[in-house]
This record gives sequence, C-alpha cells and structure tokens, in this order.
Amino acid sequence: MHNIPKTIKNVKYLAKGKRSLVYTGQYKKKKVTIKVKNPDSKAIQRMQNEAKFLKILNKYGVGPKLISSGKNYLIYEFVEGVLFVDYLEKNKKVFPIIKKILDQCRILDKLKINKLEFTRPKKHIFIKDKKIVMIDFERCYKTNNPKNVTQFCQFLIKNKLMKKNIKVLKNYKAKQTEKNFKEILKLIKKEKNYGE
Repeated sequence: MHNIPKTIKNVKYLAKGKRSLVYTGQYKKKKVTIKVKNPDSKAIQRMQNEAKFLKILNKYGVGPKLISSGKNYLIYEFVEGVLFVDYLEKNKKVFPIIKKILDQCRILDKLKINKLEFTRPKKHIFIKDKKIVMIDFERCYKTNNPKNVTQFCQFLIKNKLMKKNIKVLKNYKAKQTEKNFKEILKLIKKEKNYGE
C-alpha cells in the first residue's frame, strides 16, 4: 500500500480526510500514524509538503515526531490526548495550555511558516499531561507575513477567551517582536477565569 515500509506492522484504518487517508500501525513497538494521499484529492504533493515542514519543526519541539515519508505517504508517532476544544470544556485553569499553544504559534511565526488552521483549531491540537502537540501541517507554506499567533487570537476572541484589543494585535501584526508577543500574553492572562 503506497510503498509503506515493511517495518510498519499491524496497519489499521483510522479516518478519512479531504486530502488524506489515515491509518495506525506499529513501528519498533511504538504506535504510529500513517497518512496516505486520498485518491479523490486533487491536492498536489501534500504529503511531501507536510514531511518537509515536520523535519524543520521537529527541531523546535513542534508537531508529531516524523519517522518516515515517501512520495504519497508519511509516518509519524501517534498523538494521544484530549482535543484542545474538549479540554476547554472540562478545565478552568486553561491559561498555561493557551500559553503553550501561543508559544508554538510564535515559533511558527519566527520561522516564517504559516499553518492556516488556527482560526478553527478543533481537530489539530492535542493535550496530554499538560503537553501540547499540533498535527496536520500539510498546508504549511513559507511567508514573510505569517499569521499563526493572530489567527489563534481570533479563535480566543470569538470564544470569549480573550478580550478584543485591536491595538495589541495590530502592534504584533505590524512588528512581530518578543515585546509585542508578551503584550498579547498579558492581555490573555488578565482574564478572570483562567487561573495559573
């Protein structure tokens, strides 16, 4: 199947997405995720694109650990945990997790990489043992104007997890400095329900 290495055992179907079919398997006693190109998708080189960016981002602790990739597939360590949106419903002290997500958004911004899914991060961010792992980097692209931090802030504002402050966001959008990023964190931390 798609020239997946024979070292991957016990392959089982998991889900179907717009651009990929997702399976699980075993690699050296570890559970892995296998993404292969959806034959119905007209998207070009999405698996190669995701593998390319995971190789970069893994060096900064972002994304699932890439194990192997080929023309129409990629394999990475299986991501376990609770989806971010489900975590929000069950926990009150959410600032530490939101900060960790924003820290990873900030890494993406500094690397000039845009991810695209942050305005609706419903299926792309997992939390386990207070660690976060983002998945789905197939639509990533390089840009001089990345919007990961500001897009995630839009999600927070829409869901009343952050007060709308156009000045703070505009300042960061104009100059993506560490100082302007910290102003965003201060704004979020002021929210009454967050806790430490």
